[in-house]
Amino acid sequence: MATTQTSATISTGEWVSNNPVETFNLGALIGEQLQGGEVLLLSGPLGAGKTMFVKGLASSLGLDPEEITSPSFTLVNPYHGRLPVYHIDLYRLETGLHAGHAVDLDELLSEENAVIVIEWAERLAGYPLPSTQWRIIIEGDGDAARRIRILSEMPSADSL
Repeated sequence: MATTQTSATISTGEWVSNNPVETFNLGALIGEQLQGGEVLLLSGPLGAGKTMFVKGLASSLGLDPEEITSPSFTLVNPYHGRLPVYHIDLYRLETGLHAGHAVDLDELLSEENAVIVIEWAERLAGYPLPSTQWRIIIEGDGDAARRIRILSEMPSADSL
């Protein structure tokens, strides 16, 4: 596990997760570091563990991880713990500016102390996002170990 710190104190680097518990625990570690106003852009194949990562993150914000579900059909699940959390899933939306508008992302971003977590963030191609963002890339599926990379301050979702 290699880590570095950004000015907003979220660990960046690369981790290997051998099972869902380790993915959950990494999410919890990141959740402990959140101060509000962060945008976390998750990408990875179906079954990679994006929602498990969010469950861990939410547990550190005082939320019951059992209540965290993928918003695949609702698009946005709001939660209120130590910080407000908006868990967004863009899987069912077409890539482009429409994806951000479909979930009222501008309105959600206006809540300065909220944490915005977006699964399938690559679908936001071209959508303007604040600089307080981190890209979380989860590679692997099935029973294989996951490679999880966390990168800071991506200029836009274009490069996901």
